[in-house]
Amino acid sequence: MKAAVFAARARERLSFEGLFLLILLVTIVLRFYALDLKLFHHDEAIHAWFSYRLLTEGIYSYDPMYHGPFLYYMTAGIFSLLGDSDLIGRLFPALLGTLLVPLVYPVYRLGYLDKKQTIVAALFLAVSPNMVYFSRFLRNDIFIVFFTMVLLVALLYYFERQKMQYALIAGAAIGFGMTTKENMPIIVLIFGAYLLYLVWTRKVRLPKHWIRDLALGALVAVGIMAVLYSSFGAHPEVLMDGWLRAIEHWTSMHQAQRLGGPPYFYILLFLLYEVPILILAVVGTLQFVDIPGIVSRWREKRINQTESPGGTEGAAEIEEEAPSETAAQPIEQTQGFKDRLREILSGGGELVPIDRQKEFARFAIFWMLLSLAVYAYIGEKVPWLILHQLLPMIFVAVYMMTTKKAVVAVVAGIFLVAMMFHVAFTPADINEPIVQVQNSEDLREVFAKIDAADKVAVATDSYWPLPWYYRGDSASKLAYYSQKVSESTIYGGDFDVVITHDADTYPALDGYVKETYRLNYWFSYEENKDRLLEYYFLRDGKMGSRNLEIFSRVPAGAAA
Repeated sequence: MKAAVFAARARERLSFEGLFLLILLVTIVLRFYALDLKLFHHDEAIHAWFSYRLLTEGIYSYDPMYHGPFLYYMTAGIFSLLGDSDLIGRLFPALLGTLLVPLVYPVYRLGYLDKKQTIVAALFLAVSPNMVYFSRFLRNDIFIVFFTMVLLVALLYYFERQKMQYALIAGAAIGFGMTTKENMPIIVLIFGAYLLYLVWTRKVRLPKHWIRDLALGALVAVGIMAVLYSSFGAHPEVLMDGWLRAIEHWTSMHQAQRLGGPPYFYILLFLLYEVPILILAVVGTLQFVDIPGIVSRWREKRINQTESPGGTEGAAEIEEEAPSETAAQPIEQTQGFKDRLREILSGGGELVPIDRQKEFARFAIFWMLLSLAVYAYIGEKVPWLILHQLLPMIFVAVYMMTTKKAVVAVVAGIFLVAMMFHVAFTPADINEPIVQVQNSEDLREVFAKIDAADKVAVATDSYWPLPWYYRGDSASKLAYYSQKVSESTIYGGDFDVVITHDADTYPALDGYVKETYRLNYWFSYEENKDRLLEYYFLRDGKMGSRNLEIFSRVPAGAAA
């Protein structure tokens, strides 16, 4: 009796809604806990610094090297409300990374995911190492992933409810995405191509006022882009040539392959951090294609051909059955292209019944495969671009989520949780490709020396993230030379601390003590290529790094 009561209470507390809410709470904790645990990445410091200048000096103009204006205006706005710091700078990415989980719920409500699929998809989004890491990271890509999910939900609801507000939301998602980063057009093209397929195959019908809704949605998107790219009218010239400069810049980056890698670069990252999702996505794709069913039907056909009377005559009888099926649909075969197009544009014709979960899986596979192909082709290989391939992969991974498969997914999720805590919550430098070029925790000791000094010479061009960490009033103590200078300049400047790069430094400076600190670091393939399997399990390989030489003046009367 007690066991039955306990089981009933467990089922009640572990209801679908309860589990989803629990996952959401875990998501919130993982995104917002100790957001300033690690120093800003090189790019984060630049983004935060530009946002700070926008707030304090009103200076901003679009440069495709640093992506779109949305991040800077939003970050500057948050700085104005809550103050400027590492933690505050990461609040908005953490918020958008959190909102990915509740955005799965509307997809379930429309019937495109069942309860098991929804729970597992939400769980994967909550604990994925890449989703967590880059939700705690002031870069544009988690913004793009959020706007992608908003666009997906808005389009699903638009064709379900046929209301204009969903077209406006879709337009806003596109507009904000376009002002965030230059890869948003990839998402729009993928979604647009599949939408054309759905309309042409009569799986969805264009709403009665679709032209009006399309025009208004486009107007919203273009309006957002015009306002933000022109810096609220301060730089109208960007509207004329900004798009051309973006194309030229990213085409040159693709050709130069400044941060290059092989086409399978992101597959390696999936194997490092997201291997349960990758395996389940392969399984989901095979289940969708139904390889066993194809083989079974082929074998059955061969058996029927062999066992039928008359040998090949029996086979001929079987072959003759196929044309009769197509003959039952004369309208499909005889309707001309123009008539079909006219019917589609007018919103007429009979809809083809669809299995919503299967159709959503078809779309997710299409989205995933195209994303994998596009980013395999693009010459610039950086870890945060995995997010745009991971999002559709999660939806493919949850296809046909039986209870047994769900249990396997949850157990396999232990790997995700372990890797997530390793990459996102280890307070020391970690030897992982996910960090790319991360500023070292050694810099905290450098900051302590700068804080104790009155005058500091920065005699190197490798000085980021110093402008971010020493901004405002504290910036006055730093003199940036951006190159090695003569010793007479150092002595004449009466500096307490001198900072140089270890590749171009002084053998010694009279009256100063020299110490070496790591500036930033990255995973070094060359240093670890002979022990990759061992590295995979131990994660203890050697790092590549750039170092700073810090010369601290010896106090008067102290021994040198």
